[in-house]
Amino acid sequence: MSKEYLSKERLEEFKAELEELKSKKRVEVAQRLKQAKEYGDLSENSEYVEAREEQANVENRIFELEDIIKNAVMIEKAGASGTVQVGSTVTVKRGDKMFTYTIVGSYEAMPEEGRISDESPLGKAFMKRKVGEKVSVATPSGSSDYEITKIE
Repeated sequence: MSKEYLSKERLEEFKAELEELKSKKRVEVAQRLKQAKEYGDLSENSEYVEAREEQANVENRIFELEDIIKNAVMIEKAGASGTVQVGSTVTVKRGDKMFTYTIVGSYEAMPEEGRISDESPLGKAFMKRKVGEKVSVATPSGSSDYEITKIE
């Protein structure tokens, strides 16, 4: 798996969720499975089937979180490199309008708040660009042209 860019806060949220799943949720599901088995015939036992599905979901989420945490790269405020990178706040001009975006990892993205993923079409287009560069981004409604005016 590739790098997962995360803020310190988001990484801590994932670690807390993982701990909760391992320490509490696994135990709860195991207890539900044990109770369901006591009802008898497992082939027609809906409680058992539901508990098994929940167990699979919990284990899948644990696996996913462990993988994310293992591959986590902390997002630092972009330095003075002069190019757009994960952690940069970029101000761009499209036509007469100005937009400001912060480039983040995919688990941090919230486009409605101006936080776009480095893996999104817009994020990819801005990466490693400098102030003054023009960027063309293909969108479903056609191509959009941006000019990078500021990088922080």
